[in-house]
Amino acid sequence: MTATRRGLILSTLSATALAACTRTAPIQEGGGEFIGRGTLSQRADQIRRAGAGLGWRMEPQGPGLMRGMLNLRTHQAVVDIPYDTQRFSIRYVSSSNLDYDGNAIHRNYNSWVQNLQNAIVAQPAVGA
Repeated sequence: MTATRRGLILSTLSATALAACTRTAPIQEGGGEFIGRGTLSQRADQIRRAGAGLGWRMEPQGPGLMRGMLNLRTHQAVVDIPYDTQRFSIRYVSSSNLDYDGNAIHRNYNSWVQNLQNAIVAQPAVGA
């Protein structure tokens, strides 16, 4: 094998390894404050509507806690959304096929959480 060919193979392998590393990013949790006044029930409806609009399946887990599940192709993200009448948080629960290693996760996860956060804040408290 020539030195040039060996160098090309090593460069290709290095680029592939680097590309694999950049597919993940430190996991980020979301959250924010609701706009205006609303009851706990209205806040649950806001979260449910926001999630449904983005393809999340939202399931109430009790007063002040919603579980969100997003299934895209072969990927799944599960989050808990604790909330009160003024604010909410989005916390990682589990995932499938998102390369989660305890600290980092597929970079798309953070975008999905950010989009969900933005959609929740943008939802009006109907009937408030």
